[in-house]
Amino acid sequence: MARPARNPAIPARDGLSPSCVALPATGPACPWPRMADFLAERLPALGREEWLERMARGEVLDEQGREVAPEAAYEGGQRLYYWRHLPHEDRIPFEARIVHRDGHLLVVDKPHFLPVTPTGRFVRETLLVRLKQATGIDTLSPVHRIDRETAGLVVFSIRPQDRGAYQALFRERRVDKQYEAIAPSAGAWAGPCVRRSRIVEDTQAFYRMVEAGGEPNSETAIELLERRGPWARYRLAPVTGRRHQLRVHMNALGLPICGDQFYPVVRRGPGEPEDYADPLRLLARALAFTDPVTGQFRRFESGLGLDWPEPA
Repeated sequence: MARPARNPAIPARDGLSPSCVALPATGPACPWPRMADFLAERLPALGREEWLERMARGEVLDEQGREVAPEAAYEGGQRLYYWRHLPHEDRIPFEARIVHRDGHLLVVDKPHFLPVTPTGRFVRETLLVRLKQATGIDTLSPVHRIDRETAGLVVFSIRPQDRGAYQALFRERRVDKQYEAIAPSAGAWAGPCVRRSRIVEDTQAFYRMVEAGGEPNSETAIELLERRGPWARYRLAPVTGRRHQLRVHMNALGLPICGDQFYPVVRRGPGEPEDYADPLRLLARALAFTDPVTGQFRRFESGLGLDWPEPA
């Protein structure tokens, strides 16, 4: 089975990390005379001739980063590395902006609609791949996630040895996170309030989350900041980090976030064309924490803003 490579001798190409496949050890009766025979059998999406062509182009490497020749005999007990050929992806017409960069961290303002990491139909059109291409830093790794539909701050570690410490900050809830959202005005309600509930996957639609009975596993503090006619701007401070937590909590209060395609009802499924004119009005505004590597207090603020909906 192909897996992401973790070999520093095998660099990314055009921002894409290589995949790797392990070659099992065999006895005297090896079923694969050549490396290409093994690849064609174990990774049959490509035929044997295609693997031979890739090897001739230098697109299959061994663990030392050396090109594997088309006629190379099979040698078990090692790994081979290769780069996937990807189908065309339409360009997502928005750009990220670097907010901060030092020897440990890269902090970026992500636009709406751009996924953080490769997933499903998005590979090149992701924040991680774009940043690797722009910076040349193959070791970049996000230490947390925000939804594709959400804009705002995303933190990446630069050095592999720091990654675990920064990921632990978010996992252990030692980061002060502030979001902003535009949603319907709450009438006489002025808040603030704290929403606690149990959030689980919707059994009818894998891409949605719902509130359910049972022990709460999510918590968000919600504060009204300003009103403009039928709409209002809210500050959201999540304590936990459940998938779609802010969207689910606001919807449960009768305040679905403007532009949300999943809540309260599904307006567009995950694979349907985007409406770039109507983004989710949700922004990861600020992050603050004590840096576990340097000991410094860090605070970052997004330079992005949310567009208010046009009057009806």
